[in-house]
Amino acid sequence: MDDNKLVLKSINQLFEYSFFIPAYQRGYRWSDTQVTQLLEDIWQFAKNPPLYEQGTEKPFYCLQPIVVKKHENNDKWEVIDGQQRLTTLYLILKNLQNQIERDQKNFTKIFYETRTDSENFLYIVETNESKEKAKTNIDFMHIWNAYNTIYKWFQNKANSTEDASPRAILAPTLLRDTKVIWYEVNETESKSIDIFTRLNIGKIPLTNAELIKAMFLQKGNFSEERATLKQIQIASEWDTIEKTLQDDAFWFFIYNPDNPLKYDNRIEYLFDLMKNRTRDSEYYHTFNEFQKDFSSLKKDNKPDIDKIWLEIKKYFLTFEEWFKDYVLFHYVGFLVDCGKHIDTIKKESENKSKVEFKDYLKGVIKKEVICQIDDLEYGDKQVKKVLLLFNIQTVLETQKSEMRFPFHKYKLDEWDIEHVRSQTEKEIKGNARIEWSKDILDYFTGFSDTAKLKGFIEELIKKKEESTDEKAVAICNQLIDWLCSEKFDDNEFSIIYNEVIKYFKESSTPESINTIANLALLDAATNRSYKNALFPIKRKRIIENDKNGLFVPIATKNLFLKYYSRKLGEVMYWNTHDAENYLEAIKETLKDFLP
Repeated sequence: MDDNKLVLKSINQLFEYSFFIPAYQRGYRWSDTQVTQLLEDIWQFAKNPPLYEQGTEKPFYCLQPIVVKKHENNDKWEVIDGQQRLTTLYLILKNLQNQIERDQKNFTKIFYETRTDSENFLYIVETNESKEKAKTNIDFMHIWNAYNTIYKWFQNKANSTEDASPRAILAPTLLRDTKVIWYEVNETESKSIDIFTRLNIGKIPLTNAELIKAMFLQKGNFSEERATLKQIQIASEWDTIEKTLQDDAFWFFIYNPDNPLKYDNRIEYLFDLMKNRTRDSEYYHTFNEFQKDFSSLKKDNKPDIDKIWLEIKKYFLTFEEWFKDYVLFHYVGFLVDCGKHIDTIKKESENKSKVEFKDYLKGVIKKEVICQIDDLEYGDKQVKKVLLLFNIQTVLETQKSEMRFPFHKYKLDEWDIEHVRSQTEKEIKGNARIEWSKDILDYFTGFSDTAKLKGFIEELIKKKEESTDEKAVAICNQLIDWLCSEKFDDNEFSIIYNEVIKYFKESSTPESINTIANLALLDAATNRSYKNALFPIKRKRIIENDKNGLFVPIATKNLFLKYYSRKLGEVMYWNTHDAENYLEAIKETLKDFLP
């Protein structure tokens, strides 16, 4: 096991160290904006310190990690990542020299493998000669600009606030209440370059999960005789949890893709839930909260790793138990999709039996779909929730099949609310008319190669002669002539269009066209490519999608297969009776949830 070390160090503690910047790192490049933002963040913390209870750890402002390793000379720390931040802190300290106690004035030294001139310039940056010298070297210029930005920032604070001495206010907060995440790695030179490349070229910061893992696996957490065994145990269990979370079927049961917090290491989501991280929290909020646990929960003067790790495992195992429970999986999954916070649901489960918990979930679901279902129409926000619940409850009623609603497939696609019977009063325009015509021809002939229109038409002419449906032959002839014409005539298309909708018995628009009795969940790709399609065309596409292994919600598939219709005389048409039977099926399936 590696023996990387991770601790929090105050800026005060950095005084005892010297730092070495290796040749593979570029020179100092922080902008005025970056420097000012750091100062403002620390200033706001100084002026508005968080409240805390007596006896608890005093809050601190946490900076991003400084990744270091022991230099070969053993008297310096080689900076793998964090040079820009470290240099800026040095320049701020230069501006605070009068506020620093005498024995601390010999503060941090920064050495460079190849930029020894930069090293010398840092030590004279506050002198009069530095301005002219800065003009001779681009690295000097950036360092001087940063120092000057800091100097002016203090001047502006003194002139624009009631505070007589901004330096006196900022100094104690910076020195004592500002900490860096000190990440000490035990790596070879080539490995150090790999770490630097990963953190800087792609600008990928160390994640909370990486830092927390390093904190757990430090050998110093354990007695010497059990250190390796405990490291192996925690690392193995960590990997098992992460592997489970990497399964999309599990992951999207507890996580919504619209969450502003994204995770490569998905175990970090559990940590964020445990420590109440939000989109407004500072980046290392979760790590800082775990660090507090490590500081406060002690056993034999060491962090009580067993207790802290057990809490994480119990948290995960709760979700795993729900995932394996057929009913809980569907109820919790539905509520998470509706935007209910998974941690809130977990807290509600803690003092309830499984039966009580399921009853609680049913009660919450009822509140989510509270509506008069007969009044639901296209455009109502509740329609999607009701149709999703209808699909989920349909799955629950088929327990013997061991089918589960695939939340991962549902969440990874975009979903629309689609009219089962098309809105024929809506005019089809432009190229949509061509695609619509080809869909009708494809339906009648089974020919779908539309790459070359000429070959397409010739094949259709051959196939139409085999048809025994004279009306269909006439429609095909009209569509072929229209598609082959030099100019697509609007009036001619309107005539053909009316003939087609009469053929498929959709010439009249029923009153229920926009009610939930004529609506279904359909993936956006299918819906938008077949938006104006008639019922049999949509039905054909749904069957093809299902046959090709694409996810089709069970109730949507049942609908287009006329599973809910009591009379099956006209499989290719969707009529008023079909809509009424469909609405009755929704009501019956959701009777335990609807008012």
